[in-house]
Amino acid sequence: MQEKAKQMVVDYFNSRSDKADRFTISTDDVFVVWFCKTLQNWKALLSTTVSDGMYYEITYNGDKKEAYLDAYKKWENVRITD
Repeated sequence: MQEKAKQMVVDYFNSRSDKADRFTISTDDVFVVWFCKTLQNWKALLSTTVSDGMYYEITYNGDKKEAYLDAYKKWENVRITD
């Protein structure tokens, strides 16, 4: 499941990368930050070694046998003290 999620991120990234840069990634460039499986469903949060600030969330619906990919851009990291 995690390898499947990594491949989805690779396919998404490579289909949208600037063709002029001739830059692609492989599953070796994707890492799983968090993963959870409940019954037939699972969710994975992933990122890549590319320093573009992107974050990916993949949700798999086992009832429908389909996945949803959300791509996010990190805008900033703010420290909040408690």
